Formats: sequence, C-alpha cells, structure tokens
Amino acid sequence: METMNRDDPPITDPFSPWGTEPIRSVFLRRPNRFVVECAIDGQTVTAHLPNPGRLWELLLPESTVILVPRKTISPGGLGYSAVAVERDGLPVLLHTQMANRVVRFLIEAGRVPGLEGAGIVKAEATVGHSRFDFRLRKGGRDILCEVKSCTLFGKSFAMFPDAVTERGKRHLLELAELAGQGLSCLVIYLIHWPHARYFLPDFHTDPEFSRVFADVRDRVRFCPLAVGWSRDLTLADPVREVEIPWFLLSQEDQNRGNYLLILHLAGDLSVAVGALGTVRFRKGYYVYVGSAKRNLSQRVNRHLRRRKRPFWHIDYLREQAGSCSAIPIRSSANLEHELAGRLGAIAAWQVPGFGSSDCSCQTHLFGFEDHPLENRKFIGFLQHYRMDRLETLLNGDACMD
Repeated sequence: METMNRDDPPITDPFSPWGTEPIRSVFLRRPNRFVVECAIDGQTVTAHLPNPGRLWELLLPESTVILVPRKTISPGGLGYSAVAVERDGLPVLLHTQMANRVVRFLIEAGRVPGLEGAGIVKAEATVGHSRFDFRLRKGGRDILCEVKSCTLFGKSFAMFPDAVTERGKRHLLELAELAGQGLSCLVIYLIHWPHARYFLPDFHTDPEFSRVFADVRDRVRFCPLAVGWSRDLTLADPVREVEIPWFLLSQEDQNRGNYLLILHLAGDLSVAVGALGTVRFRKGYYVYVGSAKRNLSQRVNRHLRRRKRPFWHIDYLREQAGSCSAIPIRSSANLEHELAGRLGAIAAWQVPGFGSSDCSCQTHLFGFEDHPLENRKFIGFLQHYRMDRLETLLNGDACMD
C-alpha cells in the first residue's frame, strides 16, 4: 500500500550529495564490475563504478551515464565516478554508498514513514558482532536500521537484489535475531525509480535471500521507499513507501518455472545432436528456452555442467559452447511456449526443431550476433517476464504488450 501523505511538505531544500556539476557521457562498455568506459564529446574516459551489481537493465549501449570528477586521484587512478545513469530520461542513482546519505537526509527531514520524529543516535552502529547503518531513537526506543540501494525495476515493480547477496541475507538473519531480543529492527530499500508501486525480493536471482526475507517479515520491518532524482541530481518529490504484495511472493517464488541458457560459440560448428542429426551452428550467441515443473534450480545446475551424459538436445551444444550462463524465470505458470514465441520475434536466427520435439514450437533455440544482454529488446523481454508480468498477475492478465 502506498503510504505517502499527499499533505507532506515538499523538499524545500533539494538534497544533492555531489557538490559539483554532473557531466553527461555515453556508455561504451564495462571492463569489470567497478570500471566503465564512457565517451564525453567523442573522447573515451574511464570511470570508477561504485556499484558491483549486474545492472543489466541500466548499462546498455548508448545509455547516458552521469559522471562527477573524483576529488582525489591516486597516480594512474580514475578521474571520474559514474554516479548515475539515465533511464527513460530520469537519472537512476548508481553510487551505493550514497544511499546512506540520502536516507539520513530523509530521516532528519521526517520523510520516512514510521520514523517521523526519530533521531539518529549513531551511524555505523555496532551491536554484538554486527554493524548496522544507523541506530535511531524514537519515543525512548532504539531502532536498528539497515539501508539497501535498489536499482532493479521494471515499469512499476522494483526488486532486490540484482545479484546473489550472502551479505544481504546475513543482515536479515542478524536483525531477526536481535529483534528476538527485544530490539526494533528496520530495513529501508531505497528504490531509485519514482514510478515504483510494488517491491519484492528478486526470487528469480536469489531464492535463498527471498526465503529469508519472507521468514523474518514478522520480526523485521521492511520499508521500500521510492525516490526520484532531477536532472541536476538533486532529490525530487515525491518520496513514498510502496507495497509489498506478499501473496504474490508466496505464489510465484517456487522452485519451478522456466529458464534461459545463454551460450557462446566462437566459430561456426557442426554438432551431432542426438536424433536431430548433425546441426550446423553459426558463430555467435544462443539463447535456449527450457522449463521445469519442479526442481528448477537443480535442472539449471545440471545444464551448466559441461561434462554429463547427453539427454536433451541442449546437452550436445553445451558440451561445445565456450561459455554458458543461466537466467531463471520462476513462475507458477509454464511460460515455455510463450517465451519461445517472443524470442523468435527478436532473435537474428533460429535453429529449427531444436529442443521442441515434444511440443508445437518451431524451436527453443535462438541466435544473436552479439551478447543478448547488450540487446535492448532482449532486456525488455527479460524485464517483462521477470518483473512487469507480476503486475499483470495482480490484475489477472499476464499478456505481454
């Protein structure tokens, strides 16, 4: 449920954590988790990326990345930090360490629901063997507060995390244990997307985190806050808490559903594929669509192993592929045929009959010249089936626009 009070005062003193004029650049590539290469007026610059997340939906070719000059630069160091990226014309904060500064501002301004009148006792507060972002006090009662930055979202659904997080799971378990000792515990998920209306743990990516999230809900309060940023990277109105549709999490977060395998072939190759015979594969990237009515995680793990006794068509190709990664789409429904149909519309080519001998689909294997995760149409496809489709389930209609 949205809990923003429409009578809340506007942010009359716009908050900006940068202290310098942001510079807009064009995203080129990401050599590693903490470095991006961008173009400023046609000249390539290298910038520090203070965000280890996957960021598939944001760091796409030709995206606008917002840089700020770094105050101190070590010899041979990077001169810029990539602090935000634009999506649909709106800045999305990338700098994870700045999330605490934003939340501090919101707490002190009385803009966090349930924390009106709370004061910050200590930042980076140690309790037992654990350290938490804030120790607050409200009405004579202490509150432990942890902050997480959320940059994974679709049209109206936001999810966390966008990569497996053992640290995030551990924080939830530690807070739940302290709550059992009588402390009030809170996690604020700062969603950098003003259009977010719903929030869930990303059960597709990290089912273990999702399980713990659901298990501790009676002991730890979750506060997903949607915020927006102006073009000059000042905090914009509104700031609001968004709904967690718990029934949908229970319904969809199961060890079943569908999966995509992304494989790479460095050159043209002929492969004997069981009863399908010898198949000629072009060099490039391939996306395979599969399903599992149960034990989805185990099925995916089997596919990722290179050496095994071949059973499905994909096993023969997996043995020859230079790399293979998996993208689960956990769901109460089997979307295999729908996924195959939608992929066929955006792929560069198809491999007829591959993986579809037991259904009416033309194929379950689709080819791409470049990595699909750098393809905006493919990312839009993922966004729909992993996030946007969830809202359609709330409304009783799961068709893709």
